[in-house]
Amino acid sequence: MKNERVSLKYSDSGVNIDAANEALSTIKDLVKRTYTEQVLCDIGTFGAMFHLDVKQYADPVLVSSVDGVGTKLKLAFMTGKHDTVGIDLVSHCVNDILVQGARPLFFLDYFAVGKLEPTVVVEVVRGLAAGCRYAGCALIGGETAEMPDMYQADEYDLAGTIVGIVDRERIIDGSTICDGDVIVGLPSTGLHTNGYSLARKICFEVAKLKVTDEMPGVGRTVAEALMEPHISYAKQMQLVMRMVEVRGMAHITGGGITDNLPRILPEGLAAEIDLNSWAVPPLFRFLQEQGNVADREMLRTFNMGQGFLFVIPENKADKIRETMELAGQKYTFMGRIISGDGKVHYTGKLHYAD
Repeated sequence: MKNERVSLKYSDSGVNIDAANEALSTIKDLVKRTYTEQVLCDIGTFGAMFHLDVKQYADPVLVSSVDGVGTKLKLAFMTGKHDTVGIDLVSHCVNDILVQGARPLFFLDYFAVGKLEPTVVVEVVRGLAAGCRYAGCALIGGETAEMPDMYQADEYDLAGTIVGIVDRERIIDGSTICDGDVIVGLPSTGLHTNGYSLARKICFEVAKLKVTDEMPGVGRTVAEALMEPHISYAKQMQLVMRMVEVRGMAHITGGGITDNLPRILPEGLAAEIDLNSWAVPPLFRFLQEQGNVADREMLRTFNMGQGFLFVIPENKADKIRETMELAGQKYTFMGRIISGDGKVHYTGKLHYAD
């Protein structure tokens, strides 16, 4: 009797096309809600098309950025909460191009998974769509890749690309920053998307906490404190840029204030940050005390409660105060630009909110 050869299907290798199609049919409505009249194609086409209207720009410049969520995804896997990591990703990318004065136009995502679960895909895209709607950009395309030999069955990776636009004469790159300028900070909502490898080590290995345990001194569970979404500062800063001259902006991501603020400083200048000017949120105190982390390391790993910094002329400080208070936006005058070595110099000492 002859040995009959087994007829294999793609699903036998661990790739389920039907599951991908099921997810796609559900997320179409979520994605369409982000569309503007400039989007020229529906989801599922080979290439996404966006009609760029340049009439309002004298000399338009496209600004782009690509990023991921990092190990914050581990928290999503542990908690089963997948609807906020998309917000994290979009907000991070929006803030990165905002630093140069750009307004976001459209966003594309890459979702790679070991075993595709339609409900998880839908929740991730729900977050992406929410982030795009808040930022005013369209989610026009993406890629969902099921790769069983590359990822664990219950894990995935998430990355995204954003494209924005700014008039060339309105590009903000820090080149006009001067000695004596004022540094203003906008508060973060937590860790945002950086420092999670250290935060997880402290919470789960040192403090032996579970995601459902209350984080001592914080008043929230570990999951609630660490999964708080990264916020976008685009709306606040668009208002600020209309009211005053903004000479430089820094998104406080990996490297903290220590490494990010110097990226916009012209040669011969430095930054002086007064640590007494704001009270650091209790989340960071827990991490510092439990991990026995030095102040210097905290300031270079976490945002310490300040997610976005911008630099203005000293004579515009009162205008910023008036603008922020009318808008109900919290802010901190954190320090000033000084003559120096291109680094951040701290005065005072870290102190925490009660």
